[in-house]
Amino acid sequence: MTDQFDDKPFEWPIRVYYEDTDLQGVVYYANYFRYMERARTEWLRSLGVEQDRLFHDEQKYFVVVDTHASFLRAAKFNEMLVATARLSGLTRATFTIEQNIYRNSLEGELVCRGGVKAAYVDARTKKPLRVPASIFEGKT
Repeated sequence: MTDQFDDKPFEWPIRVYYEDTDLQGVVYYANYFRYMERARTEWLRSLGVEQDRLFHDEQKYFVVVDTHASFLRAAKFNEMLVATARLSGLTRATFTIEQNIYRNSLEGELVCRGGVKAAYVDARTKKPLRVPASIFEGKT
C-alpha cells in the first residue's frame, strides 16, 4: 500500500474572478470553501474517483460532516491562487482532508488554512460505510 498520508498535497490552480469578490475586490469568505471543494473534487478525480459514477453506479457518496477555515490574508481580484488537498486522517467511516490556499504557488504566501472531514455513505440506507483504502491509492 502506498503512503496515503503523502507529504506533498494535491494542487489545483484558481484565478480570482470579479464574481468571487466583494465591493473592495477582496475574495468573499464563503468562496474559499468553494475553492477547497474544487480542489477536493479534482484530487479525488486524480485518484480515479468520479463522484457522479460513485453515486449512480455504486449508490455511495461522500458527505461533509465538518469543515473549518482560518482566513490569514486577503486574496484579491485577478490573483492566482493554489488550493491544496491532502489526506490527513482516516477512520473506519470518515476521512479528514487538510486544505490550504496559497498565493501564486505552494511556496507562496498562505492565504487560508482549512480542512474537511467527510463520511462515506450508502445512498440507499443513508448510513456510513467503511471507507475503502483503495480510494486513496488511485485504484477504485
